[in-house]
Amino acid sequence: MAWALKLPLADEVIESGLVQDFDASLSGIGQELGAGAYSMSDVLALPIFKQEESSLPPENENKILPFQYVLCAATSPAVKLHDETLTYLNQGQSYEIRMLDNRKIGELPEINGKLVKSIFRVVFHDRRLQYTEHQQLEGWRWNRPGDRILDIDIPMSVGIIDPRANPTQLNTVEFLWDPSKRTSVFIQVHCISTEFTMRKHGGEKGVPFRVQIDTFKENENGEYTEHLHSASCQIKVFKPKGADRKQKTDREKMEKRTPHEKEKYQPSYETTILTECSPWPEITYVNNAPSPGFNSSHSSFSIGEGNGSPNHQPEPPPPIADVSHTSELMLVNLLPTSTPQEAQQWLHRNRFSTFSRLFRNFSGADLLKLTREDVIQICGPADGIRLFNALKGRMVRPRLTIYVCQESQQLRDLQQKHEDGDAVTSTFFVYHAIYLEELTAAELTEKLAQLFSISSQQISQIYKQGPTGIHVLISDEMIQNFQDESCFVLDTMKAETNESYHIILK
Repeated sequence: MAWALKLPLADEVIESGLVQDFDASLSGIGQELGAGAYSMSDVLALPIFKQEESSLPPENENKILPFQYVLCAATSPAVKLHDETLTYLNQGQSYEIRMLDNRKIGELPEINGKLVKSIFRVVFHDRRLQYTEHQQLEGWRWNRPGDRILDIDIPMSVGIIDPRANPTQLNTVEFLWDPSKRTSVFIQVHCISTEFTMRKHGGEKGVPFRVQIDTFKENENGEYTEHLHSASCQIKVFKPKGADRKQKTDREKMEKRTPHEKEKYQPSYETTILTECSPWPEITYVNNAPSPGFNSSHSSFSIGEGNGSPNHQPEPPPPIADVSHTSELMLVNLLPTSTPQEAQQWLHRNRFSTFSRLFRNFSGADLLKLTREDVIQICGPADGIRLFNALKGRMVRPRLTIYVCQESQQLRDLQQKHEDGDAVTSTFFVYHAIYLEELTAAELTEKLAQLFSISSQQISQIYKQGPTGIHVLISDEMIQNFQDESCFVLDTMKAETNESYHIILK
């Protein structure tokens, strides 16, 4: 309601002066907040205004955010009253973010008993860097191959379900969670603020980042696209232990200030409350398409107590079609021409069924284009290396290779001619390769038995012909000292016991 008061001339002059003074005082706030994407609701949500909630107007009392996110890291004491809080983090250290259900009774009943989806991002605070974010992240990827900007510390997290990270989005992770249960996610930020600073003369200040959380609920099609809430906070990331030193330095500076100067600054709080903000504009992140997950043993899993929600069961692996006509080559190597269905069959045959859901839309060409770092990030170190080797058809190189040829009457005649000095015509002899991994006499016995198509029990002893024609018993140590790709001629002798042989390597 607008009030029209008729004032005397003198009062009108006074009123005009008060309005100008008030406008001038507001202009300072406009300069501070205008550069960022913040509204007055952001300022009112800061921790310094929490104690004033009871004095808010009635229309704002009803605006209680459905969720609240608390970063368990102290805010800096060197922040002015009307500025946004700033929190210092150490590179690679795990920090807890508590996901709190802040709904009033009866609010958002459609998510009761259901899961919601939250997407975490580390983005730039400065507008200048926001406009060149893609180029900045690509430059960071080039300098730090295989690393991510944002990760979830899964063993320490509680209540998160199906955490995922796309290898092409280094600064984004996502997961599902149940608002009615305790949920805490531990994040790790691996980039530092000075990595995005223009290098001039050394000692440049690092750029601030933002940790933003966007939360969505399911739509009618089961896709998490309906926005519920977004919040963010400002951070700076330092090398390990650098954040602790910076916090100590700020505290010491504030202690040296006069009481009057201290009143212009916020106190340091033990935790950082993320303030409401606009949702992240890139809609490409907000979809239900399968994205690569952290989990290396299950395609969908939960951490903590009570996460086995019947509303989010793992999808069953796709049925394996009849592939009796599939070529033998397809069983071993994945081909670039393979369809997504054939790629699924290849994953099942090679014991990668766990990841069939993650790669359900990948063709053979898509899988073969993945780098080693991509596969490790998607599947974890152990299964990632195994999958990458399988995709590239890499065979394990044996520790020792020897070539053997069975002695025959023709070979004896040639050796005799050579000893008599007669001309020896070139003759084609076939050698067999034997690959040894354990480098033991027992392994060599087994491989020779397979070559002769007999049982290993039928080989009594194996000898190597030494100087002056002596027979040296083969031992593990002797095999370990064989030169790789040595050639031997095999001679057999009937052993004293029936149906067993001695083998001599010449």
